[in-house]
Amino acid sequence: MADQLKVSILSSGSTGNVTYIETPQRKVLVDAGLSGKKIEGLMRSIGRDMHDVDDLLVTHEHNDHIKSVGILARRYHQLNVYANQLTWEAMAPKIGKVAPEQKHIFEMDTLKSFADLDIQSFGVSHDAAAPQFYEFQHNGRTFVILTDTGYVSERLSAKINNANGYLFECNHDVEMLRMGLYPWALKQRILGDKGHLSNEAGADGLMSVIGNQTKNIFLGHRSLHNNMKELCHLTVSSMLKEHDYGVNHDFQLFDTEPDDALPLMAI
Repeated sequence: MADQLKVSILSSGSTGNVTYIETPQRKVLVDAGLSGKKIEGLMRSIGRDMHDVDDLLVTHEHNDHIKSVGILARRYHQLNVYANQLTWEAMAPKIGKVAPEQKHIFEMDTLKSFADLDIQSFGVSHDAAAPQFYEFQHNGRTFVILTDTGYVSERLSAKINNANGYLFECNHDVEMLRMGLYPWALKQRILGDKGHLSNEAGADGLMSVIGNQTKNIFLGHRSLHNNMKELCHLTVSSMLKEHDYGVNHDFQLFDTEPDDALPLMAI
């Protein structure tokens, strides 16, 4: 089937985040939290080229999401960069010059059409200027990215429920974070309502959105210091199974990596 919505999680974690999404008529990156060279290499690893990417959507101005936004814009003149106004203002001092013709506004709670790809933005609770994530819609299929939020509200769950695929935050194990070496203020920030979802909170959030159409779930934004891949996967899988969700039957759980791209997959 050629007319598909395809996704590759190029990188997801506390050290950098980049997701690639394509349809027959559009190629999009979400965030650019690694070096330009690293992103180019990850794109090549899935058989794609940065010269063919149409759009770069930014979620918020933290460095693990914007590290090479300016570099890629200056290197690839065909690239259109989208963020909401407050995010543009917050990241401007960090990314350097972006040509006016490449700079575009994508406000929160807005639906935009990009050829055969519709993208809906939505706000989240995170300690950034105006953090927003995106739902991608093509040919009756939907894919949602949600990787930096302190909690998942009922209102948000209702907006993004029953998607075909999710990249969903499972940032930390609470006990690892509490017992770890981070300063207390940073621990409080991560654990707060504008911080990050723990493995357990990620599982709870998933249970509020999984529907009959949900087939692929990517566990994302895993902390380098306060989580482990196996622990994250086991915690989420066990909680979902305890509540009678059909893990590995109705849908698949995939682990993401900070340095290696997952294969391009139809959602």
